[in-house]
Amino acid sequence: MMSLLALLSFGTCPASAAITVVFSDFSTSAGLQLNGNAAAGAGVGNVLRLVPAETNQSGSAFSTAQVNASDFSTVFQFRLSDRGGIADGSGHVGADGFTFTLQTVANTAGGSGGGLGYEGLSPSVAVEFDTFANTGAPIFDPSSNHLGIDINGTVVSAQTVDVAPDFDDGNLWTAWIDYNNATKTLEVRASETGIRPTLPTLSRNIDIFGILNQNTAFVGFTAGTGGAFESHDILNWQYNDTFSPIISPPGAVPEPSSFVIFTLASICGGIGACQRQKRLIRALS
Repeated sequence: MMSLLALLSFGTCPASAAITVVFSDFSTSAGLQLNGNAAAGAGVGNVLRLVPAETNQSGSAFSTAQVNASDFSTVFQFRLSDRGGIADGSGHVGADGFTFTLQTVANTAGGSGGGLGYEGLSPSVAVEFDTFANTGAPIFDPSSNHLGIDINGTVVSAQTVDVAPDFDDGNLWTAWIDYNNATKTLEVRASETGIRPTLPTLSRNIDIFGILNQNTAFVGFTAGTGGAFESHDILNWQYNDTFSPIISPPGAVPEPSSFVIFTLASICGGIGACQRQKRLIRALS
């Protein structure tokens, strides 16, 4: 099964065209910029491996072009496994976790150094899935397993919540992230059941436009390891550049191939102008 990410220009059609990016797997990285130790088509099931289970790794994967980030809904499935190395203050082994990030720096950012592959990346907004408790001075993390909302490249999160069981238990996790610009609300949900929770696991009022200073961003993932490590795998991913909460991840529904749907958000007037339409671009096998 192949996957495809394509960002197209519609000429005189409106720039407000809504874009849905769908990867049912990562047998190809077309449309993604891979940085550092990130690799596509890795492991079992053609995953996006942000970093392998080795010490001192850093990797990222971002869209090659910027997409609308002023409103969005995204869902992806991940597996963190093969944990080892040193233990944190609570005795937990495995690190460090990963982020889903919106940033305007470059699609090549996040591939070298920095906590979770994210530290120092500004301007940006990220949701971290953290699996190691940094409990020195200052205290970065509340626990060995938590969600956090990070701003402008700092891994000292603006808001966190503990999650159980561990993200790095080797099981399949599903994450949903939705941003409603009308209410300035960012909601994060995470579950091992694959069923979207009714209530968010983490929620925060935040002005993403005010932080990024623009409506578009490179979207993707970062990860890192240090003295502790684990494999950080993204299995599938869907991103809607409008606030349109998604129920199921793309890997949960059998498809003949992965695809990207472009739906024009408005109707152009006049003869020969573009009408409201939907285009389906299929991967070549």
